[in-house]
Amino acid sequence: MKHLLSFVVVFLLCCNLTAQVNDFLTGAERPDVYLPMCVNKNVAVVANQASVAGNVHLVDLLMSNNINLTKIFCPEHGFRGQSGAGQTIENEVDEKTGLPIISLYGKNKKPLKQQLENVNVVIFDLQDVGVRFYTYISTLSHVMNACSENNIELIVLDRPNPNADYIDGPVLEESMKSFVGMHPIPVVYGMTIGEYALMVNGEGWSAKCNLTVVPLKNYTHNSQVSLNINPSPNLQNMNAIRMYPSLCFFEGTVVSLGRGTNTPFEIVGHPDFNCGDTSFIPLSIAGVAENPKHQNKICRGFNLSAETGNPFDTKQLDLSLLFIFYEKLNMGDNFFIPFFDKLAGTTSLRTDIIAGKSMTEIRQSWQPEIEKFKIIRKKYLLYN
Repeated sequence: MKHLLSFVVVFLLCCNLTAQVNDFLTGAERPDVYLPMCVNKNVAVVANQASVAGNVHLVDLLMSNNINLTKIFCPEHGFRGQSGAGQTIENEVDEKTGLPIISLYGKNKKPLKQQLENVNVVIFDLQDVGVRFYTYISTLSHVMNACSENNIELIVLDRPNPNADYIDGPVLEESMKSFVGMHPIPVVYGMTIGEYALMVNGEGWSAKCNLTVVPLKNYTHNSQVSLNINPSPNLQNMNAIRMYPSLCFFEGTVVSLGRGTNTPFEIVGHPDFNCGDTSFIPLSIAGVAENPKHQNKICRGFNLSAETGNPFDTKQLDLSLLFIFYEKLNMGDNFFIPFFDKLAGTTSLRTDIIAGKSMTEIRQSWQPEIEKFKIIRKKYLLYN
């Protein structure tokens, strides 16, 4: 234990240097809180490439402190973050540590009973982006259910939400539940992943588990967040992360979001779109965008990269480009694919666009359910 505490002191000094960038400490950067909870216990982690504390990966930190780490669970995109969206992840062995890696984005999305045998504690540490259809929070909900069913303690190491400064979008309807939306929350819900876990547990949206959240230190929902490691392969910078809540709706349409280019979620286009300021050709890229939409075709559209000084509104859901492409392509309901309703969490957004309703009318229709959600949300906030 003396060795553990001495390491913590040195480690915290290193983290304080790292924290100067963001001016806060993540849950993972507070080992003095969670390492003592793991001593003499069999531990599993849910982690990926962004599960770091300072410059040290969580797995390495735990093992260097003689924590008995038995296995790694990984979400969509895999443990090293090298698999594309929706790509099945297979179980494997980590070359560095020899630990088994069990996919939660393959045959099963919830840890199985036999996979949790002899596990006393699960540590969950994933960098979320605060959007309902970003699947890490669905993985969290499944892990919470598994921990409850197997009487296993769950520790969530909290991380900042880079889209925490606003709440917007339709609230998920019961009939639209899926892995890209499990609970009745807006598209952008304004909570960290730790706060979200508390809400899921407190509202009974999953089986109640023995949950501990290690909070961030010196953080608020308005803190300036700069992520040094991409949370997933196609969110490659903060500009893309901020636009993701709005632009991801194009995933449910015939329009390309730039998957298969070097600027995904910063360009949008379609082969039949005859205006805009840019063109691009989506290519198949192993581990990032295999068989992307409109592969090998010239797409015309808009460049929204930070260098262009784009006017895109990142303080609310901005569906202006969605409206433009719907109107200019003139395809009616064929503009959408069935996935659109899953992303929206409702059929109303699609039918309202087809019916010609204005963005103001559509936004007003969201407000009653958003206000109800805010009342629930308030009970579980850890930060101002």
